[in-house]
Amino acid sequence: MARAPHLHQKMSTNYALNAARMVPGMGDLPKMAAALLAEHGPADARILVLGAGGGLELKAFAELHPKWQFDGVDPSGEMLELARVTLGPLQSRARLHEGYVDTAPSGPFDGATALLTLHFLERSARLETLKAMHSRLKEGAPLVVVHHSFPTDGLNRDKWLKRNVAFATASGMPGAQAQNILALGDRLPVLSPQQDADLLEEAGFTDVEQFYSAFTFKGWVAYRRR
Repeated sequence: MARAPHLHQKMSTNYALNAARMVPGMGDLPKMAAALLAEHGPADARILVLGAGGGLELKAFAELHPKWQFDGVDPSGEMLELARVTLGPLQSRARLHEGYVDTAPSGPFDGATALLTLHFLERSARLETLKAMHSRLKEGAPLVVVHHSFPTDGLNRDKWLKRNVAFATASGMPGAQAQNILALGDRLPVLSPQQDADLLEEAGFTDVEQFYSAFTFKGWVAYRRR
């Protein structure tokens, strides 16, 4: 049964609020990603967005760059519906695909992003996903990724997770919900920042640079090898 439009709107608002409480600088991440994509892309760039559910980065990209076109991929049909609500009249510029990276068109794309997505994947699946994105990019095109990445040894891992709990609590997340962040170290197949950077190079990317660091979250830009 389809949800009523007002329920979709409420879910979209709650999703955005929780993301802002969890991720330091969440409101600026899409703007940073767009700046990095625009450095090498044409005015009418075609951008691949992996993990497009919710639509927050799609909307920001579309508002910042009126001529860009998008292909967004997400395994959740419900989250893609939220993306449509978030995009509103901008959705005519985005083709949304339910599935994983192999569902995406072959491109070639002028740039790609995977924001708050890759930390759900085990190392081998993450590597294959990065390779699939690499194959869909034009030579020299940028990939922007942001996800949980922190030391995986016990003491350092817990220290950084507790810092994220403190941020989420200070941002208004209810205490019990914020405490759930502590379990991420066991629930997610997190890699260390060095392992993440190495994985991008193993997938064929070059000039890997970290542009964002906020407690347990890290972000990189890398480029398809020419």
